Amino acid sequence: MTPARTPPPQIPPIAQDPDSRRRHARLRELVFAAGCREFVKRREGMLHAMDGGLWLHRHVWLGEPLVHLVSTDRMRLEAFGDACGLKRSRLQYKPLKDPRTGVRREAWHWDLGGPVYPPIDERIVMREE
Repeated sequence: MTPARTPPPQIPPIAQDPDSRRRHARLRELVFAAGCREFVKRREGMLHAMDGGLWLHRHVWLGEPLVHLVSTDRMRLEAFGDACGLKRSRLQYKPLKDPRTGVRREAWHWDLGGPVYPPIDERIVMREE
């Protein structure tokens, strides 16, 4: 008789991963793989989000660094949240004005801070050429 094998330990969702180094690395790769982009110019990020892209917008709120992950494509945001282990109830609806037309459009965003604050990754920063 062969001894029973112990199954490998389950890795928790990124948002609940207690290993900060592993969580940081996993979040960085998820952000890259999901096609998230940061922009030097805010307007360019807004246009990217209006076209259904995932825009990482960094700012400070109440003295703490925070990222809004913004898009008009709710399904892409939900897929990101699922992969990260975020509760869908945390996805926030906020219509945004399209800078090209001035018309408000449906848009959503995740607040990403604390343990799910995405690390800076030069691979996703879109600079002027």
